[in-house]
Amino acid sequence: MDLKYIRNFSIIAHIDHGKSTLADRMLEITHTIEARKMRAQFLDSMELERERGITIKMQPVRMEFSPNSPKPGLGEFPLSQASGKEETYVLNLIDTPGHIDFSYEVSRALKAVEGSILLVDATQGVQAQTLTTLEMAKESGLVIIPVLSKVDSPLARVEEIKMEVAVLLDIDPDSILEVSGKTGYGVENLLEEIIKQVPPPLFFEEVKDSAQALVFDFKYDSHRGVIVYVRLFDGSIKKGDNLIFSVSGEKFIALEVGIFSPEENPKPSINTGEIGYIVTGIKKPGIASVGDTITFNKKPLPALPGYMNPKPVVWASVYPEDADDFPNLKLALGRLKLSDSAFSYEEESSGTLGKGFRCGFLGMLHLEIITERLKREFNLHLVVTMPSITYKVILRNNKEQIIYSPHFFPDDSQIIKIYEPWVSINIITPQIYTSVLMPFLFDHEAEVHTTDNFGDNRSVIHLDMPLRELMRNFFDDLKSITSGYASISYEIGEYREADVVRLDILVADEPMMAFCRVVSRRKVEEEARAQVDRLKKVISRQQFAFKIQGKALGRIIASESVSAFRKDVLMHGSKVVGGGDVSRKKKLLEKQKRGKARMKENAKVNITQDVFLKMMRTGDN
Repeated sequence: MDLKYIRNFSIIAHIDHGKSTLADRMLEITHTIEARKMRAQFLDSMELERERGITIKMQPVRMEFSPNSPKPGLGEFPLSQASGKEETYVLNLIDTPGHIDFSYEVSRALKAVEGSILLVDATQGVQAQTLTTLEMAKESGLVIIPVLSKVDSPLARVEEIKMEVAVLLDIDPDSILEVSGKTGYGVENLLEEIIKQVPPPLFFEEVKDSAQALVFDFKYDSHRGVIVYVRLFDGSIKKGDNLIFSVSGEKFIALEVGIFSPEENPKPSINTGEIGYIVTGIKKPGIASVGDTITFNKKPLPALPGYMNPKPVVWASVYPEDADDFPNLKLALGRLKLSDSAFSYEEESSGTLGKGFRCGFLGMLHLEIITERLKREFNLHLVVTMPSITYKVILRNNKEQIIYSPHFFPDDSQIIKIYEPWVSINIITPQIYTSVLMPFLFDHEAEVHTTDNFGDNRSVIHLDMPLRELMRNFFDDLKSITSGYASISYEIGEYREADVVRLDILVADEPMMAFCRVVSRRKVEEEARAQVDRLKKVISRQQFAFKIQGKALGRIIASESVSAFRKDVLMHGSKVVGGGDVSRKKKLLEKQKRGKARMKENAKVNITQDVFLKMMRTGDN
């Protein structure tokens, strides 16, 4: 197809700003989906996406659109030929996740397009996550088309939000488009503006017998193996071609190629400038990765720049509630790894929880998605330990250790220095909440740099904070303090020196690995007390008394006793044993006391899976 009739674009939007609804109207207007098959949030194919109202998995779609009223002289990229004949344009939309956990994947998807719609809710204004993705689009050199959504809402503040966007982009407010994804108002005009403003793919040179395709996403099919989503920058790929991944070096034969409409639609070939898919037949994990380049095996072209191997920043252990489900959990993790190269796992075992896996995630949302998919898609009942981060520890022998799990954290006496990752954060909030947020940010060890006005009586707060503190219930508390009006975005930054210690929870003098955590030195006593009190409330009493203790810095800093069940040995049925003889009663009580002492010497506290679940769900992390 002639490149001048192709437009590749994405939509930048904060959660709940109407991105999926706008995409639905585009699909209807371009007749990509038959009316009888249309449903809300059509491109969000996962049940979890629909429930949460967020995009988790990228979904490309190819639409064909012929402008209803072609007009001459609409700019560098005309809607029609000089003859006035209507032409059909191919519009390739990549619906991307907006959350910072998937920023690398989003950056690769933005490299696959030439333009992006900046969609802002006319009732809410610009939010923090929108700013982050907008910067990524600018860095990629994309044409930005500003659009206001939900303009038909009674709560819409169209003129105010237009000024906000105009200041952000340094443009004329009148150039900002208005749409309603609910009614379809302005959507057809937006499609015409995409054709006008977004440039067609560049043509470099004719490439024969080779190709250069950017992998911006992939999925796994149990019958066909890994299916990669690609943007062709040079050449052409057809069924039967011998191809190779530039980074992993894996060779394969294209079993099928095609486009998204939005279902997979096989085609003879996909060509320069087009977005499509390739069925690889590969069924090994770790081969396909976002950002890799696919080219011909015999005549390879250079890999496209910008590839990065995403590294996990959050770690948590996952165990099956039923030990018999361990093989099923292992199989499920392997299946998820085939479609998510950023997810990692390795086998581990715990004396109390049995065999499980230590898993690495891109962030807290990534962790939630993976664990929820394990439960829904594979019907697994899991125990997930408190998430932790990666620490760099310098020991007294000058050796450096990378610590992924709190229970591997060395004793304080062995450590010279500790380094932890920090994050750079932007918080957008109504100005009335700025003063009450400051003590909250200080409590989370934040370094506040600047506070700027952001229009509409809102402020943007720029700060740095330990990633450890971001995981300490930060999001929920922030929403609570600001009555749900604040929005947040963050980027992983550099490692800084940390003043943290390991906190162990002991039950009957036995350390519980699942409850171990790394906490700030200045809060260690507070954290120890909170953990001990919480565990005392949920743990079951035993036949003997035992203690729950919090230990850090080589000493016990919090302790609670759990009393034993006591059977009244002086009663037998409804009669008192031994009549009224005091000596007989004393003998029975002493015998019971000696029996409980012997039991305590050899017995272990039985901690049910329910206790672990309650501790994980109610923990600060």
